[in-house]
Amino acid sequence: MRIRSGFRGCIDMTDRYAVIGNPVAHSKSPRIHAAFAKQTGQDLEYGLLPTPLGEFAASANAFRATGGRGVNVTVPFKLDAFAYATSLTERARAAGAVNTLKFAGDTVLGDNTDGAGLVYDIVERLEFSLAGKRVLLMGAGGAARGVLRPLLDQRPTSIAVANRTVERALALEQQFGAQGPVRGGGYADVKNESFDVVINATSASLSGELPPLSPGAFAPGALAYDMMYGDKPTPFLAYAQQHGAARTADGLGMLVAQAAESFFVWRGVRPDIAPVIAQLRAS
Repeated sequence: MRIRSGFRGCIDMTDRYAVIGNPVAHSKSPRIHAAFAKQTGQDLEYGLLPTPLGEFAASANAFRATGGRGVNVTVPFKLDAFAYATSLTERARAAGAVNTLKFAGDTVLGDNTDGAGLVYDIVERLEFSLAGKRVLLMGAGGAARGVLRPLLDQRPTSIAVANRTVERALALEQQFGAQGPVRGGGYADVKNESFDVVINATSASLSGELPPLSPGAFAPGALAYDMMYGDKPTPFLAYAQQHGAARTADGLGMLVAQAAESFFVWRGVRPDIAPVIAQLRAS
């Protein structure tokens, strides 16, 4: 089966990277990595790798065969990428999913940069320390699992995971509880608590919905962070502003920061994310 890559047919000396997913036409990754390459003086080409469901390995193999050096992986292939990798970073193992692959001969390194991107955006760009903070993480799917270990590494006082399906939140407590103060439960379990950081890792914002969050969830000075992003505040961020959150941020910074972490994995150079975020906001 032929896999369309969106690249030139010839092989040249320029290192080639791509984002693989289904769908993938909407991805901002080519613009982001083109900006990183220009900023850091790296010679590379970055394109789209649209892939039919069930064809992840074939697509990745074809890209490698024509000189591909690495890929970013988006939905629905992060578990496929985890299985495809021949070696995994510790953070990829903790996340149970891979969003970055680096190809070097027969070796395929699998990494997960989502959590690093989130932490960098909060701690470095927003200058909001997570140390000693009470954190509420809404959602217990792949997005939440991918960021828990990096959040714990920041030494918060506690992380409460709230999810509509309580069993999934409890499963994350069991998986990560030995690594730090994580507890899982439903939204009713946290309705009488307030938090310094509230992170929306659910997909509710994509459909214009709001998780069943108590209006008292935001402590004085709290940061509300939505992993989703758009040209206007998400329902969660609008709710947070109405109910006392001192600061709000959407996930565009996380998107660019996790891409910068992938760029570092591939190239050994860490680009500055601030001007790239500004470019995307302007457009």
